[in-house]
Amino acid sequence: MSYQIKKAAVIGSGVMGSGIAAHLANSGIPTYLLDIVPNDVSEADAKKGWTKDTPAFRNSVATGALEKLLKQKPAPLTSKRNLQLITPGNLEDDLEKLKDVDWIIEVIVENLEVKQNLFARIDEVLTPGTIVTSNTSGISIEDMTAGRSEQFASHFLGTHFFNPPRYLKLLEVIPASTTKPEVVEFVKTFGEDVLGKGVVLAKDTPNFIANRIGTYGLLVTLREMLNRGYSVGEVDSVTGPAIGRPKSATFRTLDVVGLDTFLHVAKNVYDKSTGEEQEVFNPPAFMKQMVENKWLGAKTGQGFFVKKDKEIFELNPETMDYEPVKKLKTPSLEMAKQEKGLANKVKTLVYAKDRTGELLWSIFNPVLRYSAELHGEIADDIVAIDQAMKWGFGWQQGPFETWDAIGVEKSVAKMKEEGHEIPAFVQALLDQGHSSFYKEEEGELLFFTGTGFEKVPTNDKAIDLKAYKKKHGVIKKNSGASLIDLGDGVALLEFHSQSNSIGPDILQMINFAVDEVEKNFKGLVIGNQGKNFCVGANLGMILMEAQDDNIFELDYIVRMFQQAMLKIKYSSKPVVAAPFGMTLGGGAEVCLPTAHIQASSETYMGLVEAGVGLIPGGGGNKELYIKHISSLPNNVKVDYVEVATTVFETIAMAKVSTSGEEARENNFLNHADGVSVNPDHLLYDAKQAALHLYETGYKAPIRGKVPVSGAPGYATMLVGAEGLRLSGYISDHDMKIAKKLAYVLAGGEVPYGTLVDEEYLLNLEREAFLSLVAEPKSQMRMQHMLVKGKPLRN
Repeated sequence: MSYQIKKAAVIGSGVMGSGIAAHLANSGIPTYLLDIVPNDVSEADAKKGWTKDTPAFRNSVATGALEKLLKQKPAPLTSKRNLQLITPGNLEDDLEKLKDVDWIIEVIVENLEVKQNLFARIDEVLTPGTIVTSNTSGISIEDMTAGRSEQFASHFLGTHFFNPPRYLKLLEVIPASTTKPEVVEFVKTFGEDVLGKGVVLAKDTPNFIANRIGTYGLLVTLREMLNRGYSVGEVDSVTGPAIGRPKSATFRTLDVVGLDTFLHVAKNVYDKSTGEEQEVFNPPAFMKQMVENKWLGAKTGQGFFVKKDKEIFELNPETMDYEPVKKLKTPSLEMAKQEKGLANKVKTLVYAKDRTGELLWSIFNPVLRYSAELHGEIADDIVAIDQAMKWGFGWQQGPFETWDAIGVEKSVAKMKEEGHEIPAFVQALLDQGHSSFYKEEEGELLFFTGTGFEKVPTNDKAIDLKAYKKKHGVIKKNSGASLIDLGDGVALLEFHSQSNSIGPDILQMINFAVDEVEKNFKGLVIGNQGKNFCVGANLGMILMEAQDDNIFELDYIVRMFQQAMLKIKYSSKPVVAAPFGMTLGGGAEVCLPTAHIQASSETYMGLVEAGVGLIPGGGGNKELYIKHISSLPNNVKVDYVEVATTVFETIAMAKVSTSGEEARENNFLNHADGVSVNPDHLLYDAKQAALHLYETGYKAPIRGKVPVSGAPGYATMLVGAEGLRLSGYISDHDMKIAKKLAYVLAGGEVPYGTLVDEEYLLNLEREAFLSLVAEPKSQMRMQHMLVKGKPLRN
């Protein structure tokens, strides 16, 4: 039987359930969101004229959850429009609707009996072939199938999303013994390809993979903090980015998760474990006291940390008082900063003979051994364990990758010296003459299975650029970018300057890449796998030249940028941009002239130059204006003043999209451009788009003239800006920037509808950019952004 999911239902509309429904809607799947009917009509309900029979009252739990989705931050929806795909309902009136769906996800209270009762009701209305899953974080999947029909049991499994579902990559898929293998395979592939998840197959054990190891690690950290006399702040100062973990480190993470939630997850394992493991999963008494005090973390306003008068204080677990935050300062932390690469930094810290090293070794030692002891019990291989911790807890290295980083032989020798038992799996690695859990052979990454090495499984759509370049090399490289043969006649231009900022080196490579592709390739993809696609032009270089009054040099660089963008636009072979993360200023300007944009779902795109006292200088004003005009239907009379005003607001207010879909709503993307839900598949999708354009007879756009709004548009934009200045919303310098921007977008003070060529608009843009760059207040803004990382209002 072949499976497909055209429609879904989520049962349970709490934060998790509504978040999953939102993520399904983000992926274009119409979804029912069902919950209970409230017991009583409240006073507020009665004032609306509602009774127990009013449909709006009966659906109010689910409807209320949808209203919260629009207010939540970070936003669960990639576009507010996606809310239309979610239909609220209730379990009494709408159970029959489950006959029409292909996937039912249960997200109700963590109580086996309640879940079993719900599944009995679902079983009665189930259409054969419908997949049913539970989002439980700890209840046995096997136990939930008790008493169910064969049809139900063979299509039932666990799908454990991590919260928030839009942003956290991990999806643990947990089959029962009754689940058909083809159902498991379908859900895994669907999770990766349609929902954009990193999917790991977990076994039906308490807390599955990530929460089992993550909770253990947090509790071990707590234990060592208390035993060794560290403070909450000291622990957080070394268990975050210093070792490749999120900024929230240990205790800020607990505050975000909520202490009550954390203790519930810990109890899942405590109830089903014995001995030393059970001891660890028995939280210290002071945490239970915190719950009684309702010091649960962010949701109650205080937890391990509290904010008082704009200052952060940390909890002292001994006195239960809050004190100023302390941080560890040791020689090893300074030494680690000098090391290159995370592996070397971690190695330096873990073996350091100071308080940092003592704490980290006391945490790493048990967590690594615990992870190895669970190999085979919670997952079939170390890859699933490592990926679960990276995708679910934000670790840059999973436990076995960490073990490789600090040296398996060295760490095991130290563990043995301290009298610890080494897990059989680790001893087998060493006994077979190996010194690491992962190794590379002929450009392929292999992992240790217990008896030998196998290739790390990957989705064919996931391109790992680092590994790809090792295997295939590069065509040409300079300090800012590389040109790579991506296969099948497509080349890739990869930025790799600092923050992927654009300087002359990248512009030179753009020119070379387009020439090379026109001669020898079918198309070009501009993409990379850095932290962000591109944060804009090299602001430090621009400021330095401006402060040296070197306007001639700046004029040359801006011309070079503008001409490189025209080269992309008029390339005879299709150029496809693959933006993701921050795609700001010059990064957006690189995307706008391409034949196609294949954006990641998480793309934050905007022309933000006004924030540093400038306007876009690389053709961004012109291209965004043209993109707006070309997005309008052919038979509609275009109001050029309205288009120019819309673009003016977008650039002057430095609007940045909060998703790929919102970038489309802001007209940075058009309807033909694509959005990839899975970031790992972005380059593959962009490559396919380039091939499709080539194979369907791509022709470069014809150079034509651009109709502008002229003097009427200029006047309209200035009136709007002046109103904001008089209301105190913008400063005099903001007004100066607005005037320059308005003049560029209007095409100068020419008659309405005048047709001008692109070079004319680029000249206006360059002149405005160069005049602003020379302004002392703009230079102050640039300096402030470089030093403080945020805009200055002056």
